Amino acid sequence: HQFSVFLFRNTKMVKEQIKKLIDEKGAQIGVIGLGYVGLPLIVEFSLKGFPTTGFEVDNKKVQAIKSGISHIVDVPSSDVQKCIDGGKFTATTDFAKLGECDVIIICVPTPLRKTKDPDMSFILAAGGEIKKHMRRGQLVILESTTYPGTTDEVLQPMFEDAGFALDKDFLLAFSPERVDPGNPQFQTHNIPKVVGGVSADSGEVASHLYSQVVENVHLVSSARVAEACKLWENTFRAINIGMANEMAKVCNALGIDSWEVVRAAATKPFGFMAFYPGPGIGGHCIPLDPHYLSWKARQHGFDSQFITLAEQINSGMPKYVSALVRDALNDNERSVKGSKILILGVAYKKDIDDMRESPALSVIDLLRSQGATVVYHDPFVPEVTFDHAYTIGDGEPLYNLELTDELISSSDCVVICTEHTNVDYDKVCELAPLIVDTRNALDKKRREVSNAKIVRL
Repeated sequence: HQFSVFLFRNTKMVKEQIKKLIDEKGAQIGVIGLGYVGLPLIVEFSLKGFPTTGFEVDNKKVQAIKSGISHIVDVPSSDVQKCIDGGKFTATTDFAKLGECDVIIICVPTPLRKTKDPDMSFILAAGGEIKKHMRRGQLVILESTTYPGTTDEVLQPMFEDAGFALDKDFLLAFSPERVDPGNPQFQTHNIPKVVGGVSADSGEVASHLYSQVVENVHLVSSARVAEACKLWENTFRAINIGMANEMAKVCNALGIDSWEVVRAAATKPFGFMAFYPGPGIGGHCIPLDPHYLSWKARQHGFDSQFITLAEQINSGMPKYVSALVRDALNDNERSVKGSKILILGVAYKKDIDDMRESPALSVIDLLRSQGATVVYHDPFVPEVTFDHAYTIGDGEPLYNLELTDELISSSDCVVICTEHTNVDYDKVCELAPLIVDTRNALDKKRREVSNAKIVRL
């Protein structure tokens, strides 16, 4: 490694030297942020024989990883242990070790502020640590979802302010993460990777790097194109989910099974892509990414009306679900106030433990604000906490309860917010007096034999 540093300091061909290190699997790969994006990525590089260092501010995560324990559902602990045992992977809270890395990939969160504006603090913090320990001959890649222009407007000036010149001293690129937690078919190695460099050399080398661990790499002309690509993908999904939710409301008003309508429309082999209604949208991407795009559009005097409308529809779905529960209870001569309501599934999607932006939290909050006693069962989530700044109910934490016969039968209403596959829905249909199914978790056969009254979204 000292020899590679010597070469960097004595050559103008930064691009060729980094590519050579990559080809020889001698490039030290550093990943900042070992969450749902960073950990799967660094494990892929480690398994392919690259020496890697993961950087984290959370020492508990670091110690768990050093013990061979994965905190991410898509990364088996056996893979982490294999990388640790092979000497190809270490985790640390010491950001001074960034200076030892030939490639640094930023995989930090990019949340929204309360004003729905981008919160760049994590990217700025990561960039600041890189700047502090930067040396000549490094490739820096941003993977965190952000607005077009972040890589060349924020990171590039930061590094140049430290006295480094693009292409001569360092390379800089953007490659949007495309993680789908809990998806057994598509994972890091077989999800096509979009890469865009701030310069041509940066794009070329970053693309070459990812080709070592990803089957299909798509190089675009600039970092801005890659940044916009990510936002377009998830804005497309948010808008179409918004339409599905709107259509579900219309179908319910007309007494039509919205899920049957979607299945019928999906038989068309062209011009239609199936999106499904639900209690709202969750995860880190779909609820947030459209705001990044609309925020940037506003900076240029453009009002993105489709995005705004979709956000209004999707964010209003928990309120619509709570209204379904209220009306269903009324039909059973019960009020929300004083009722015991069991929520099935609180993660934002099936068979994972990810709670980020989960609509179930809003459903719980709304029902508790109306006087209901709310409990939940989710085999993946042991505890649920609430941000008091956004809470209108009591905001007290909840804890997972075992799905016993007594729990189901003693509940006035069961609300399916997330359709985990290992939940005994047959037992729920047998024992629950009332079910509100927001995910179409109960098939036609179950609905026909159920003892419960069933209301579907």
